[in-house]
Amino acid sequence: MVGNETHEKFEFKGRAYPCCASLTMGVIGGKWKTVILYHLMSGTLRYNELRKCMSTVTERTLSLQLQALEKDGLVERKVYHNKPPLKVEYSLTDFGRTLIPIVQSIADWGDFVVENYSE
Repeated sequence: MVGNETHEKFEFKGRAYPCCASLTMGVIGGKWKTVILYHLMSGTLRYNELRKCMSTVTERTLSLQLQALEKDGLVERKVYHNKPPLKVEYSLTDFGRTLIPIVQSIADWGDFVVENYSE
């Protein structure tokens, strides 16, 4: 079935959404979440490595978006305390990896647009 003709509510992590597309965009929408997920698809990255990949994002925004992704169970944050300086790594969880086909499709569409519709 296409669309949401039954007007069900979709709930995730205590939040209600009017449809399944709204839920998806609520979890991965916004300017930076999908970009973070895209960079983590290739493997674990330290915070500063993510910052280098996303040079136009502010530190505060990156931190907040990583926290939101972690809260939703998509990203895992691992802190190493064994020696200074403190080392923090981020990676996709098993649940986060379920988004790889979606994020890859978004990236592929971006490539398609650049190749076919850029002036």
